[in-house]
Amino acid sequence: MIEYKIKSSTELEKAILITVAGKRDDIEQIEEYLDELEFLALTYGADTKKKIIQRLDKPDKSTYIGKGKILEIKEYIEQNDIQLLIFDDELSPAQQKNLEKEIKKKILDRNFLILQIFAQRAQTAYAKTQVDLAYYQYMLPRLVGLWTHLERQRGGTGTRSGAGEKEIETDRRIIRDKISLLKEKLAEIDKQMVTQRKSRGELIRVALVGYTNVGKSTIMNMLSKSDVFAENKLFATLDTTTRKVVIDNIPFLLSDTVGFIRKLPHQLVESFKSTLDEAREADLLLHVVDISHKNFEEQIQVVMQTLTDIKASDKPTIIVFNKIDAYKPKVNIDEFSDPIENEFLSLDELKKTWMNKLNNACVFISATQKENSDEFRKIVYDKVKELHIKRYPYNNFLY
Repeated sequence: MIEYKIKSSTELEKAILITVAGKRDDIEQIEEYLDELEFLALTYGADTKKKIIQRLDKPDKSTYIGKGKILEIKEYIEQNDIQLLIFDDELSPAQQKNLEKEIKKKILDRNFLILQIFAQRAQTAYAKTQVDLAYYQYMLPRLVGLWTHLERQRGGTGTRSGAGEKEIETDRRIIRDKISLLKEKLAEIDKQMVTQRKSRGELIRVALVGYTNVGKSTIMNMLSKSDVFAENKLFATLDTTTRKVVIDNIPFLLSDTVGFIRKLPHQLVESFKSTLDEAREADLLLHVVDISHKNFEEQIQVVMQTLTDIKASDKPTIIVFNKIDAYKPKVNIDEFSDPIENEFLSLDELKKTWMNKLNNACVFISATQKENSDEFRKIVYDKVKELHIKRYPYNNFLY
């Protein structure tokens, strides 16, 4: 079976990125999606050489892109020594099998690419177990296309089921057993983590949430004065990190959680349930937004939808617009021209924008430059204090 593997940082594969877009789909948005896929590919360890947008009303059931486009891609592969094809959608088992048969190169869909990145990033035994569970759940319906020895399916004698068919049933049973064992292992670890969360006492719990690579770990370091790993790559943090933070005279617990992303594979949502519990069980969420990202408005919606999916959307929330040092808003000079980037906005100007009205509590900062950090800390302090007073109305000697 094809296993995921940890790639070295120097092992770059030449890749083509491919997506299908409807005739009415916004081409600029599709290109932005491919830019994100390119960042995912780079995080994985692939060097993107070409991006292909195939215009179809809907993906081809057999090959996703159609036979004509396959011939075009094969010609490009031969001329440019391409080793990897990455698709910005989840491929069906049949589509992946047919593409591999026709193109004879490694094929990754978006889900498996993200699984590969999670496998590279997992550091603790807990994170590795979560990734293993997601991996086997992904692989179970794809066994036929991924096991080369199943070409003997008609090799049986005296029965209608060949040796290959018997073997794939054995393989399925083995994987189902592994899934069951991994779920049991995670359930046991989850119990331990619940006990750990209870043992933290009755402090107010604050969780950093947001799209991947928006600066949550940097903000964690800024508030807690700790040294949590932060890197300009997707999913730099998989394991939840919790630190005790004291602002003025009020202590609280601050947790950094795994980043969300568009089309986050459901297998990872399920297997990382306990990690996401930090957001679900928090008293206050700090929703971090990379304001410099050209698609940050959609990222906000993705995070809000994910919070709804994990039943955490009702939490008190502060929206933290990060990276203001890199934000240049786009403006229209006239109705006939494309938007152009304006100059950087001051804090006062930012507070007059629609973003400042998005939530009852929001703040604009640059975590790397420590810009507006005092106001940020004051807003967090006021909200934690408010929650603390509600929980401990007689414990007001702190204030």
